[in-house]
Amino acid sequence: MRLLLIRHGQTPANVTGVLDAEVPGPGLTELGQQQADALPAALADRGIERLFVSSMVRTHVTAAPLAAALGLEPVELPGLREIEAGDLQGQRDRTSVQLYISTVHGWSAGDRASRMPGGESGDDFFARYDDAVQQILATGVEVAAAFSHGAAIRTWASAVSQNTPDEFGTQRHLENTGIVEVEGSFEDGWRLVDWEGEPVGGEQLVDRTAQDPTGDAF
Repeated sequence: MRLLLIRHGQTPANVTGVLDAEVPGPGLTELGQQQADALPAALADRGIERLFVSSMVRTHVTAAPLAAALGLEPVELPGLREIEAGDLQGQRDRTSVQLYISTVHGWSAGDRASRMPGGESGDDFFARYDDAVQQILATGVEVAAAFSHGAAIRTWASAVSQNTPDEFGTQRHLENTGIVEVEGSFEDGWRLVDWEGEPVGGEQLVDRTAQDPTGDAF
């Protein structure tokens, strides 16, 4: 199966640099809606057969234009949600952001037993994200798109892809509506096909002033 992991459009927290992984969370900014509206034209030729979203509002809103264009009903998979911020939820100070990032970086490097302060461990995260992807695989489609989140996509994709170092995802940025494309399965292994770090709608949809901690290289 080929799986397109699409990051949601810009949220207010992405602009201000706030760590926000609370469910269901906020919707999109005006720019975020423009990013979502650009997806149907950008992905028209990808052969997408099924759409999936997390339990967070921002993925539902981002997926809506593409779902309408393709005539598909997105399926909610809570396991696709962002990595929990735990005690760091709602914080934006440098110490909190660095602690969040260093914890996630450790998971990507193999220390999955470590835990986000007041939140999930790396083992917890990979178990629920793997389960979500397994549910996508079970549909039997050849091409699927899953709307997910910056830290979650980068951590999972870099760890499972056999043709990248474990820390690859922490060294690459992933702007809102950027796409990480992988193919394979858990049985045969996963391979990174493409890492589109910029919004698929083009350079004009990048906000260079945003203080986005989960989209920047860690």
